[in-house]
Amino acid sequence: MIPDVKAFFDDATNTVSYVVRDPQGSACAIIDSVLDFDHASGRTGTASADRICAYVREAGLKTEWILETHVHADHLSAAPYLQDHLGGKIGIGDQITVVQDTFGKVFNEGSEFQRDGSQFDALFKEGDSFHIGQLRGEVMHTPGHTPACLTYVIGDAAFVGDTLFMPDFGTARCDFPGGSSAALFNSIQKILALPDDTRVFVGHDYKAPGREEYAWQTTVGEQKALNVHIGHGRTIEEFVAMRDARDATLGMPRLILPSLQVNMRGGQMPPPDQQGDVMLKLPLNKL
Repeated sequence: MIPDVKAFFDDATNTVSYVVRDPQGSACAIIDSVLDFDHASGRTGTASADRICAYVREAGLKTEWILETHVHADHLSAAPYLQDHLGGKIGIGDQITVVQDTFGKVFNEGSEFQRDGSQFDALFKEGDSFHIGQLRGEVMHTPGHTPACLTYVIGDAAFVGDTLFMPDFGTARCDFPGGSSAALFNSIQKILALPDDTRVFVGHDYKAPGREEYAWQTTVGEQKALNVHIGHGRTIEEFVAMRDARDATLGMPRLILPSLQVNMRGGQMPPPDQQGDVMLKLPLNKL
C-alpha cells in the first residue's frame, strides 16, 4: 500500500514532522513532532503541534501512533501534547534505555528517573511491526547517530529520522555519546537494500549550498546514486574517516541540553520542585 504523507516543516529547528495516513481509511500516525521552545526565555509553545492537530481534525483522522525515530538533540518532542489532544500511543526504539542511562548520568537525574523506557507506550525492536489502520509498518533498528535510532518502513515509504539527509547534504553526525560512524554506515546499508523506488522521508533539511528550496523527500535509488557521503559505493573505511573528521568540526546543537532532558522522558518535562516550578539543568563541560 502507498500511504498518504503530509509534511510539516519547522523553520526554527529545520525539523520535518509527518502525518502518515492509511489511504483506505481514517487512521494515521504522527512522526517526529516538535514542541516550540525559546531558549532565551525558557518558554514553550504549541504552534507547531497545533498545526498538526488542526490538520488531523480537519481531515477527520484518528491518530493511532505518535512515533519518534530517536531521542532528538535539536528539538523538543510534542508527543505528550499531541496524545492529550488526539490520542494514540507513543512509540520509540527499545534502545532508549541505553540513551536514558547515558544522559541520566550526564544530567545527574538520580534514582527517581526511570531508565526502563516506561515513559513510552511501546518500545520497538528490529523486526517488529505495527499497523496504522490497514497499513503495516515495519521497524528497522538503524543506530549510529544514536543507539536508539529507528527507521519506520510504512508501505512504500521509509521514515529515516536523522540517519540520512537529502542526497546533496549527506548523513547524520555520529559524535554524540553512544554514536558510531561504523554503525551508521551499516545502518544505511540496510536502508539502501530497500527497493530503489522506496520513498525516503528525512527528519531535517538544511538546504545544501546552491539549493534554494527546502526538501525532505527522496528515494533509495537517488540516495545510492547521489548521496554525497555514502553514494557511489563508498567503503566503510572511507565513510568512517570522512564522518569522524567532519564531526570533529561541528559544534553542539543549540537546543541539545533542553531537548535531551525532555525527550528521554518521552516529551514530558522534569518533575516540578517543591514550589511547583519546572527546571531544566545546564551541566557544564559534559558534552
